Amino acid sequence: MRIGFGFDIHRLEAGRPLLIGGVSLPSEKGPQGHSDADVLLHALCDALIGAVGKGDMGLYFPDTDPQWKDTASSLFIERAMELVGAEGFGIANVDLTILAETPKMNPHRQKIVASVAKLLSVEEAQVNFKAKTMEGLGSIGEGQAIGAQAAVLLQEK
Repeated sequence: MRIGFGFDIHRLEAGRPLLIGGVSLPSEKGPQGHSDADVLLHALCDALIGAVGKGDMGLYFPDTDPQWKDTASSLFIERAMELVGAEGFGIANVDLTILAETPKMNPHRQKIVASVAKLLSVEEAQVNFKAKTMEGLGSIGEGQAIGAQAAVLLQEK
């Protein structure tokens, strides 16, 4: 078994779309980023790559490389899953946390779980998603940023 942990944070900008786990959510602000800036999938990607000891997503998808401009983060997950599979592992479960003041995530929870489960080719029961606010503290709490954490447990195939 292998464990991986990922974290990501992005500044928020008016007029940008807000994608969380591949799901478009209604919001006046979205994360800045070179790709589609799906902060949850970026944290998950780092957790997957880290669990197999292959570094982080910046090694594979640097934001200085124009080929990744506006890329859907689902592609990053697909590539990370290829690394996981090549090392002989599969997903046991993932635990995901979004850190945001708005919008409220609970109404979108099931769509996000279903989207992530589909990307990982696992059952929805293997994906947990939760949302936390920062109680008005720091850039996330002041609505200037959005963050995410991901923990992944891999098992040998």
